[in-house]
Amino acid sequence: MIVAVVAMPDSPSSSTSLAERPARRPFVVITGLSGAGRLTALHVLEDLGYVAVDNVPLPLLGDLMRSTAGSLGEMAVPLAFGVDTRTYGFDSKDLVRRLGQLRQRPDLAARLLYLDCDSEILQRRYTESRRPHPMAPDRPVIDGIVDERRQIGWMGDAADVVIDTSALSPHQFKQILAGHFALGNKVGMTIAVMSFSYRRGVPRESDLVFDVRFLKNPHYVPELKGLTGIDRPVVEFIATDPDYEPFVGRLEGLLGPLLPRFDAEGKSYLTIAVGCTGGRHRSIAVAERLADWLRSAGRSVTLMHRDTDVRGGQGAASVSGGGV
Repeated sequence: MIVAVVAMPDSPSSSTSLAERPARRPFVVITGLSGAGRLTALHVLEDLGYVAVDNVPLPLLGDLMRSTAGSLGEMAVPLAFGVDTRTYGFDSKDLVRRLGQLRQRPDLAARLLYLDCDSEILQRRYTESRRPHPMAPDRPVIDGIVDERRQIGWMGDAADVVIDTSALSPHQFKQILAGHFALGNKVGMTIAVMSFSYRRGVPRESDLVFDVRFLKNPHYVPELKGLTGIDRPVVEFIATDPDYEPFVGRLEGLLGPLLPRFDAEGKSYLTIAVGCTGGRHRSIAVAERLADWLRSAGRSVTLMHRDTDVRGGQGAASVSGGGV
């Protein structure tokens, strides 16, 4: 089933005391710009074990929360609610206010996920699907995008997680969602290492960004130009740069003490982005090396090469472009 909603339930069920609940109930509200991937996110969370609901009238939210709260001694099911400007009773300011109240409840782990996307990409998605924008059914699509961004764009500042889906493939989007919202007792955070091309912009979901354009560029070596940073000749060429090993050593020295601090803060997902000019040689080689080092340190790592169609280490998907 896929349904999603926003807004908040009433008080928790009186039949179950907090002491009888083994953990706080995961509660994710998914909103953002129309066409940015809300339904895809709901399907992914449903696959992760959430009950996913979309656009249920907000006055019915409390009933839905109570009906899925579980009986005495049972764990309430995790919930993912999708909501947008079409949802009956939608009020962005009231939603953020009520979410703030829910975050204070000891029985809920309430989080707001906001999905963003470039206006040009959204316009192309609507053009390809031949569907009108919900906020401009009888006007150009771009008018609806501008109106909606003006109305709810500020919600990204109030969200717990913001994901820009402009350059993400469906698989990359799923990886990021799983890193943030996977259920179960996970030890430590999941780390996503991503290579990218500066020509296509810095990944907006990145937490830490490292620029490796200072390294020797294999692009200008004819026999290496057609290869990528996962190919041994490219890796060996980059390693001849006298600054390569010192840089990698300093990078590991920087991250080593930072990661336990992120763990202590309760951070569940960290994205480290490594960029070069074309996203094909230097950024991939450094990202692969960094991912290997993190795995050897016992970290849970996903590896993505955003702008080059190659496979990341240990089977991690690396698909370029694509809509969500």
